[in-house]
Amino acid sequence: MLIARLVVGLLLLAAILCFGVAIATGQPVWRQRGIVILKWTMLAGLGFFGVLFRERLVVML
Repeated sequence: MLIARLVVGLLLLAAILCFGVAIATGQPVWRQRGIVILKWTMLAGLGFFGVLFRERLVVML
C-alpha cells in the first residue's frame, strides 16, 4: 500500500515538474511528456483501486 502511494505520488510530482519546465522554457515537448506521465499515473491509480475494490468484494461475498 505504501509503495503504491509512493509511486503514484512520485509520478504526479514528475508530471508537475514537466508542466513547470514547459511553462518556464516554452517548449511543447515538456507539456506532452507531462500529459503522458499524467495519463499513466491515472491508469496506475485506477488499477490500484480496482485491485482494492476486488479484494473488498471477495471478503464481502
